[in-house]
Amino acid sequence: MKKTKVIAIVNQKGGVGKTTTTLNLGAGLALQGKKVLLIDADPQGDLTVSLGYHDADGYEWTVASHMEQIIQERQTESDAGILHHREGIDLLPANLDLSAMEMQLVNVMNREKIMKEYVDSVKGRYDYVLIDCMPSLGMITINALAAADSVIIPVQAHYLPAKGMTQLLQSINRVKKYINPKLQIEGILMTLLDRRTNFAAEICSTVRENYGDLCGVFKTEIPMAVKAAEEAAVGESIFSYDEKNSVAEAYMQLTKEVMRNGERQKTRDYIAEVR
Repeated sequence: MKKTKVIAIVNQKGGVGKTTTTLNLGAGLALQGKKVLLIDADPQGDLTVSLGYHDADGYEWTVASHMEQIIQERQTESDAGILHHREGIDLLPANLDLSAMEMQLVNVMNREKIMKEYVDSVKGRYDYVLIDCMPSLGMITINALAAADSVIIPVQAHYLPAKGMTQLLQSINRVKKYINPKLQIEGILMTLLDRRTNFAAEICSTVRENYGDLCGVFKTEIPMAVKAAEEAAVGESIFSYDEKNSVAEAYMQLTKEVMRNGERQKTRDYIAEVR
């Protein structure tokens, strides 16, 4: 059975590059020969649409329907509804049914771990499972954090969301303390970086200074580029749309950084087992 790494891409702020990062990191890992499942955990279904699937409302199987089956304790095939994208990545789509699931979870036993139960049922088939979270810290996002091994936090380099970052880190730490003790922060990822401005560079420097020791900041920085917005409109990753673009180069650097982190973690886990 594969040793699967589950990564949640999280920020309660919208427009910071969560979906773009999930899509392109997943595609980058696939290009490196990894088996990847993307889970769209946002009722808006932006990840689903960005991969070219525009009729998610008509799908029988989505994140919400699998979670409903688990709540009702019904047996089902865990790969039901998984879509196979031409770039070699799999997707479990989302639609507005996930909004209703958020409310339904309030009265569910073990409500924080419903998504985890689904992820655990499929992850042995994959090297990586990436979860694209909605821009909130509600119950669906808590479920994603409960299912994850680590968290990537995209932060837009146009401003310093200090208050929001503090709230997010507190939420992650609460999940780690009470629900998922193994949860780690993979790192903060600076996105939408406008290299033409000194302000963006100052923000990146401030984030590294304030949070580098606390939770880590990726060396890779994702630049702002029109191509990154265009690729989502045609249902492709940046690698398929324009592999020579600066954004494609940055996401491949991020991919390799994430893979190196995984190898280091495997080494630490092995040493801990030996001891």
